Amino acid sequence: MIRRINSDIDKLRLKSKPATKADKQIIIDLIDTLKAHEDECVGMAANMIDEYKRIIICQMGPFAVPMINPVITKKSKSYQATEGCLSLAGQRKISRYKSITVEYLDKEFVQQRQVFSEFIAQIIQHEIDHCDGIII
Repeated sequence: MIRRINSDIDKLRLKSKPATKADKQIIIDLIDTLKAHEDECVGMAANMIDEYKRIIICQMGPFAVPMINPVITKKSKSYQATEGCLSLAGQRKISRYKSITVEYLDKEFVQQRQVFSEFIAQIIQHEIDHCDGIII
């Protein structure tokens, strides 16, 4: 189901709780909502649809890849980026890392560990920040 985008700063600052298998509908809703905004958005976190669970989704080529309870375990090569957010007006500068290693559960709740770089790494960092209540 396509959900309304949360733009309430106070709610976006709330830290998300770990997701469980009971939260599978949130994953489906994130996929649907991201697809509905694909012209203006490449990633989303569950708090952007008023669900405070550690679930993110990232557009990787033709695939919308959900990550449940993602944790960055390694990062390298800091740089300054300019980002926008579907929940906020305008763009802001922020520090990011060119390469990150992320541990997460996939949509079947199978443990994954993967290295991401460049723009995909930037998207993942932005969405994990959302889970931590950090706003650009």
